Amino acid sequence: MMNISDRIHRDLPGGLSEILDCVRRSPVAREGRVYLVGGAVRDALLGCSICDLDLVVEGDAVALAQRVASDMGAKVVAHPRFGTAKIGCEGLSVDFAGGRGESYSRPGALPSVWPGTLNDDLRRRDFSVNAMAVCLGENGYGDLIDPCGGQHDVVSRLIRVLHGQSFRDDATRIVRAIRYEQRLGFELESETGRLLERDLPMLDSISGDRLRHELESILGEGCPELAISRLGSLGALERICPPLKGNGWLVHVFREARKWNTVGKLSTLYLCLLCYRMSESEVEAVTSRLRVPGKVGRAVRQTVLLRGSLPALCEPNVRPSDIDLAVRGYEVLAIEANAIAAESAVAREGLIRFLRKLRYVRPSLNGEALKRLGVPQGVVMGMVLEELRRAKLDGEVGSRADEERLVASLRLADHESGSQWRSVPR
Repeated sequence: MMNISDRIHRDLPGGLSEILDCVRRSPVAREGRVYLVGGAVRDALLGCSICDLDLVVEGDAVALAQRVASDMGAKVVAHPRFGTAKIGCEGLSVDFAGGRGESYSRPGALPSVWPGTLNDDLRRRDFSVNAMAVCLGENGYGDLIDPCGGQHDVVSRLIRVLHGQSFRDDATRIVRAIRYEQRLGFELESETGRLLERDLPMLDSISGDRLRHELESILGEGCPELAISRLGSLGALERICPPLKGNGWLVHVFREARKWNTVGKLSTLYLCLLCYRMSESEVEAVTSRLRVPGKVGRAVRQTVLLRGSLPALCEPNVRPSDIDLAVRGYEVLAIEANAIAAESAVAREGLIRFLRKLRYVRPSLNGEALKRLGVPQGVVMGMVLEELRRAKLDGEVGSRADEERLVASLRLADHESGSQWRSVPR
């Protein structure tokens, strides 16, 4: 039996190490009924850094998490109904769950779950490399528990399902298999590869929300274009939704997207680029199938809408105010996607100019200042502010005094309408 306690402590960040030590001091852990499972064990064998911990408890997982959180003064989010809890620490997390077994009534259905042993819990998992555990008890601390041959597959760098019905039970495992394959630099074990291709039609049985969650996990990877391209070559992307493609063009634009460093929103930018070359109807098909929510869906749709407006930015003598008028009102991520992927260098330059400078341009005079100059509130003030912004963008005014002179020039008597202000058409 292999012992990897030294590897676990070597690769754990300080905060997670403290939580693990606190868990080990609990009576249920000392009795040998708490185990580290899943990805952390796999990554310890690979010598990779460990960012999150998953613990299986043969007992009350929620009670253990609450005790640990109380001892450490940490926050815990508990779900007693499901027997799970999570402790957060410095942006990292520790998940607690009771051991359980599961079965599937039909393909694509959520599993029926019941309390079980560690062995039950490991054998219900997706791949052998994720079906290993480490004992946290006083006796045998650090001993590797490997009923499914995960250690061999880590050494052989293989992704292998645990049984022949795995992808039929839960076809999201098809997407996860490719995500792990590409992230870890592994290969699909030959029989697993055959089963995956056989069961691609099972993706039809998965809800849009679950498919979106799996796609979001891929887009959260360091180099998501690898898994996207692989899914495309296997026909899995098209099976998820026909307009989705994973071609070589995406490799280039995804790499460019990382240079933009859109903090916290890079995965949404990837999604916009994934849909960039689609028609409006194809985008609607994708956002509908994947049930893409709110602002994210809006950014994806606007990406394609803006792409259709780019020829206007390529006109001779296009002014900064023309760029502003064409682009303002679009989601920033939609503009960024077009700035990355547009075929026209002129259009790209205009979009980059908007993102880096034009969108921040504001006249010195605001509404209160205009009121003091006699500009009435409402439609007229809105038009005057628009004209000031246009003039500022195009360099027609520079100082506050210039702006005041422009406002004065807009004040013209219109005896027929009774207004003292002429309209300012755009």
